[in-house]
Amino acid sequence: MARLQPTYPLYLANEAQQPNTDLAVTDKYTGEIATKVALADSKTIDEAIGWAVKAAEPMAEMAAYERQVVLTHCVNRFTERADELAHALCVEAGKPIRDSRGEVTRLIDTFRIASEESVRITGEVQPLDISARARGYQGMWKRVPIGPCSFISPFNFPLNLAAHKIAPAVAAGYPFVMKPASRTPLGALIIGEVLAETKLPKGAFSILPATRDGADQFTTDARFKLLSFTGSPTVGWDLKARAGKKKVVLELGGNAAVIIDADADLDDAVARTIFGAFYQSGQSCIGVQRIIIHESIYDEFRKRLVAKTKVLIAGDPHKEETFIGPMIDAKEAARVEKWIQEAIGKGGKLLCGGKRDGAMLEVTLLENVDRNTKLYREEAFGPVAVLSKFKDFDDALTEVNDSKFGLQAGIFTRDLYKMLRAWDKLEVGGVVIGDVPSYRVDNMPYGGVKDSGLGREGVRFAMEDMTEIRNLVIRRR
Repeated sequence: MARLQPTYPLYLANEAQQPNTDLAVTDKYTGEIATKVALADSKTIDEAIGWAVKAAEPMAEMAAYERQVVLTHCVNRFTERADELAHALCVEAGKPIRDSRGEVTRLIDTFRIASEESVRITGEVQPLDISARARGYQGMWKRVPIGPCSFISPFNFPLNLAAHKIAPAVAAGYPFVMKPASRTPLGALIIGEVLAETKLPKGAFSILPATRDGADQFTTDARFKLLSFTGSPTVGWDLKARAGKKKVVLELGGNAAVIIDADADLDDAVARTIFGAFYQSGQSCIGVQRIIIHESIYDEFRKRLVAKTKVLIAGDPHKEETFIGPMIDAKEAARVEKWIQEAIGKGGKLLCGGKRDGAMLEVTLLENVDRNTKLYREEAFGPVAVLSKFKDFDDALTEVNDSKFGLQAGIFTRDLYKMLRAWDKLEVGGVVIGDVPSYRVDNMPYGGVKDSGLGREGVRFAMEDMTEIRNLVIRRR
């Protein structure tokens, strides 16, 4: 059985260092300290940025095949260490072991996609003789690395969301300094351990757990040319305001909706909605929070959904049968519980769940929820969803758009014209047909609009955000 190390180092300029063991990482189910991790101070962060600046040129000069070798090595090593990675994720995030294994698979997929993209970064030859004055001129452009980048990754997908920053960086050839979430740093540090086995130029990467107060340099230091942040909207937009001249990419939150139209396969829609709403205790920015159901099937869908929800197994995430594990901590669980009680107090009807024991919150469904409550308006980020009904499809689209967020939306419909209308009208970064908005494949463009962020992830699209176009104009006399 895989075990955690008693301590984990930080990675400064490609090298493991253990200056302290100041960061305790808890088992999110038991609450006990599982291991201790080195914590970076401001001096260490400053040194890492300096090394990243020095590494920018040698990183940019790496041949495409050399970058691919690094990424292929990571794919192989992550595959060999899959059980260890899944165990670490299960402990530090409280994610059920089956879901933890799934995230390891996505980590491997993301690095494999990056290895493929690393050798096909293309440009374009462009004719410029669009009028007589430009006769004899020709242009071409290529993509070049943007320079040292700052990455801040969240707690809910410690492996895969770190991978969506690190893998494109290696593929495109720019150095980075990463701050993993202090509650779940192990996944990123194990990625660092594997990267340290490669021949990346010194300073190509640093992975530095740090307190939020001590990590301001990740945002404000002008030596960074880009900041990529995944996390809460409140924090993300504040970071953008303080980031200065650097480019900013934000992957933020949502209160995603799924529409269940009258022609949906109810058994399939129920099964996928349960997954979308309650997978990893609802701690996903594209987790289903609003379920909008056609009035002709509302009663039957609700009946099946509640019945299936009530039998979900909650408890120890290390057990194979567990579907619902703990939330990241008791404080977050208490917040969601409070929002549920507020919704009930304003007329919402509790269909199931609603009770809390520490960080364990029962899977919860409500209906008739006031649209001005936090449970409807804000990102719950917990195992709770609200039901509503619609008669007209355009009204359902309007309800989806009635949100300050716009990450993804799901629609169960077999009507081609409704699908295309939704694609035209929904104010989101992605529309998923025949499934929940919680679905993501790691090579697709992924990101949101409105308060849900700026820019796109998905390896190729992240590489576009994190490179710059450099133009060449040639005059032939």
